[in-house]
Amino acid sequence: MKKNLIVAALALGLAACFPEEGSVLSKAHADNAPAASVAPIQRGLPDFADLVEKVSPAVVNISVDQTIQADDDDGNPFAGDPFFDFLRRFGVPGPGPGFPPNHPSVPRTRQGIGSGFIVSSDGYVLTNAHVVGDSKAEVTVKLSDKREFKAKLIGIDRRTDIAVVKIDAGNLPTVVIGDPNSARVGEWVAAIGSPFGFEHSVTAGIISAKARRLPDENFVPFIQTDVAINPGNSGGPLFDLNGRVIGINSQIYSRSGGFMGISFAIPIDVAMKVKNQLVQHGRVQRGRLGVYIQGVDPELASSFGLNAPRGALVAQVEPNGAAARAGLKPGDIVLKVDGREVNESNELPRLIGDKQPGSKIKLEIWREGKSRETVAVLDEMPQEEAAQSPSGQDKGSRDKLGLNLRPLNAREAAQLGVPSGLVVETASGQAARVGLRNGDVILSLNNQLVTSPAQFRQLAEKAGKRFALLIQRGDARLFVPFKLD
Repeated sequence: MKKNLIVAALALGLAACFPEEGSVLSKAHADNAPAASVAPIQRGLPDFADLVEKVSPAVVNISVDQTIQADDDDGNPFAGDPFFDFLRRFGVPGPGPGFPPNHPSVPRTRQGIGSGFIVSSDGYVLTNAHVVGDSKAEVTVKLSDKREFKAKLIGIDRRTDIAVVKIDAGNLPTVVIGDPNSARVGEWVAAIGSPFGFEHSVTAGIISAKARRLPDENFVPFIQTDVAINPGNSGGPLFDLNGRVIGINSQIYSRSGGFMGISFAIPIDVAMKVKNQLVQHGRVQRGRLGVYIQGVDPELASSFGLNAPRGALVAQVEPNGAAARAGLKPGDIVLKVDGREVNESNELPRLIGDKQPGSKIKLEIWREGKSRETVAVLDEMPQEEAAQSPSGQDKGSRDKLGLNLRPLNAREAAQLGVPSGLVVETASGQAARVGLRNGDVILSLNNQLVTSPAQFRQLAEKAGKRFALLIQRGDARLFVPFKLD
């Protein structure tokens, strides 16, 4: 009897912990609970099987054979290796120049793999520019039904890392273009590509962030995901759960060379704008305002009288450029372009670049504590500013000198006490051999002040194979003799 009472008491105690629906405790808890503000969370993981079966036929494998010279890769003997190319693309250092010794300076063939997808039934294929290399490369497209075609390179845009190739075939399966702007952080996405040559491999994850800005990237608001991307995935499509392409898988962040949970895709709306121009004109035409800009932090916003940090601060105005003709001055803050707000400084190059040369734009700027409007007529962004022209013939000074440069911003120039200069972001090849280092500031070339990478290239080409650079390294200034091999 005593044992039964203990069991009954225990049962009552447990029942008190789990009140029945309609009980006083349950009702009180419900009365005090906050109102639901989001839709109920769905349990379980999505099934990608139907999606993959539907969209896979429009995904292709791309293989590339390219003949290159040894010195096309800054003297690194491993630069022709596909895995090294992948590591270099994503910022992983490789073996230095001169290892192993006696590396032959002879032409060799670089073989690469990548992915792409068909955007029109008559054979236009989208992929990454770094997958196809240049116009000298031989590109082969392999379809899901095992047919292979030699592809014609229609055009390359290295600023956005987009390339368009064409195969001679008809009635091809195509992808459906989605809207990356309506995609939300946290949504499931899937990638299909050829990692390490394993064709039509599927990986999945979620959107981690949107509108990411990467170093040296001014024209692409990347979609960040945690989808596994590896060598060979580049150029492949990123699908939403409706089977629509919302991006092109392009880059990863890695400290080891392998996937570490952070990958980046080019939004498909950016890619399609580039594709249309490459098909129609063979190149991409972009507007140019002619300013050097920097971000606006809370301290700068306060000093300029802005109620919040926003816009793009004009650090320098190019003489005779569109901004100069419109009356812009250093210290102006660009707040809007044709009514679209500029919340971050990196948004301005994209907004201007989307406009056609010669078009009129209305700028809202902040000057002397007041907002005012002005109209600018845009110039065209020179094609030679790209890392390499689509023809592959004009390699530019970066290839010859091994320098990646950016202008000093206004704050840096003030700290150094100089009117202008160029920061060495990377020094490789010949630049590294003459002793230039990352972080050096180039002040002049043959005693002529340098103000922009484009002007620096012009001075270097005019100077020939020998010239002297005045640089600032820390608190010291020194001349560096530069001799081209």
